[in-house]
Amino acid sequence: MFIKAALLVIFFGVTIGVGLYFRKRNNSVDSFVLGGRSVGPWLTAFAYGTSYFSAVVFVGYAGQFGWRFGLSALWIGLGNAFIGSLLAWVVLARRTRVMTRHLGSATMPGFFGRRYDSNGLKTGASIITFIFLVPYTASLYNGLSRLFAMAFNIDFTICIVAMAVLTAVYVIAGGYTATAVNDFIQGIIMLVGIVAVIGAVLRVNGGFGGSLAALAEVSDDAVSQSPGVFASMFGPDPLSLLGVVLLTSVGTWGLPQMVQKFYSIRSERNISTGTVVSTIFAVVISGGCYLLGGFGRLFAGKADIAAGGYDSIVPTMLSGFAPLLIGIVVVLVFAASISTLSSLVMTSASTFTLDFIKGNFVKKLEEKSQLVIIRALIAVFIAVSAVIAVVQYKGGVSFIAQLMGVSWGALAGAFLAPFLYGLYWKGVTKAAVWCNFIFASAFMILNIFFRSSFPPILSSPINAGAFTMLTGMIIVPLVSAVTPKLGKKHVDKCFACYDEPVAVKASKSLKPS
Repeated sequence: MFIKAALLVIFFGVTIGVGLYFRKRNNSVDSFVLGGRSVGPWLTAFAYGTSYFSAVVFVGYAGQFGWRFGLSALWIGLGNAFIGSLLAWVVLARRTRVMTRHLGSATMPGFFGRRYDSNGLKTGASIITFIFLVPYTASLYNGLSRLFAMAFNIDFTICIVAMAVLTAVYVIAGGYTATAVNDFIQGIIMLVGIVAVIGAVLRVNGGFGGSLAALAEVSDDAVSQSPGVFASMFGPDPLSLLGVVLLTSVGTWGLPQMVQKFYSIRSERNISTGTVVSTIFAVVISGGCYLLGGFGRLFAGKADIAAGGYDSIVPTMLSGFAPLLIGIVVVLVFAASISTLSSLVMTSASTFTLDFIKGNFVKKLEEKSQLVIIRALIAVFIAVSAVIAVVQYKGGVSFIAQLMGVSWGALAGAFLAPFLYGLYWKGVTKAAVWCNFIFASAFMILNIFFRSSFPPILSSPINAGAFTMLTGMIIVPLVSAVTPKLGKKHVDKCFACYDEPVAVKASKSLKPS
């Protein structure tokens, strides 16, 4: 108990110390929300990765999808690495950084408002962000409950309060820069922890070869009649597996808390370094989580799925480890949770202040007042998410759990297509963006209340979310083709940033002869 508690105390001390150290560097909205758009490549890459992977992935998704798909769940981790990280950086990073700076937008709703010359779109996007991001924030607490019960035998409410207070202190004090530095520290903890955990779990069944052989002997007639299906390349349900890969990989391209990491990039070199570092981080963390979860059925005799659900699988796998390793795991999951939580509340508070309150309720809002409101809202959003998590935990409110499940799909479905097309294509119209916002939000909300009426393949929030993203990629160009275009002068002004000349070294580009 002393070892586990000591590791947590050290972690708390370092995290709060970083927040207090950077508290004097946040004298403007730009510095507080985006770190002055001058954050280094390693910090940006780790901030992207730690915002991507939380306790939901380590405990919830790894356990659930590892149980459903077996070793083929590793495809989810690889998709997260090469689509959700590598390809996202290649396709989005440079253009996002250039255009958002040119437009002067600090948030995704702000981008929609200025790119499409519509205050209504900005307000609509901020409302969608608020509705779906806050419940998603509450889900981050859930992955900690069973680990803390296993390691410390304490009530989940204490864990929620500790996590909420810690996050509030360092985010409110240090802003984005402190969050990025802490993300780097937390990312290192996650890398070390996941490698140690995988090694320990595989040793239980005689290493990787022994574990793979044991998994090949596992059968579940309710899932598949094929022998050895849980150790196969594509598992028992390839189509559902594809839906998970799409939502958790392509979905990040439309999530405000992920895309806004690109706003703070400092230079071209940062993009190259950030792309490599972020991809390697995702391979280790996400690939490691789903590899770990893929062997979950080897612990079926110990895990009580009926009583504890899929969230009980990973904690059961870890329950017999030495105190030091359990302490590392607890810090790992705590670090993964608060890094994502800090990113979400920063996004929620800045969006609500800059895109909803400013201009709609207060026409002229001084910069100091904006900072005060953002900090206050960070505290409010953390408190609200904590209350939601406690209510769900104590009362078992299924509606809240369902809303959390559709949050990712609704946000990615609403924002992905308008944002991606908006960076590359001049022909997107306001009507097309509105249609996509309404379709994705309505579709995912209907999925909560009328799930039984949906086709079987779309009854899952995961598949429904993937469907909204893919459909959005069709809706936006189709509606844009038949609705009034934006003014040519405005569109040309938005895209003029890509034509600005930039001097580079001869090693990067040949001088015309």
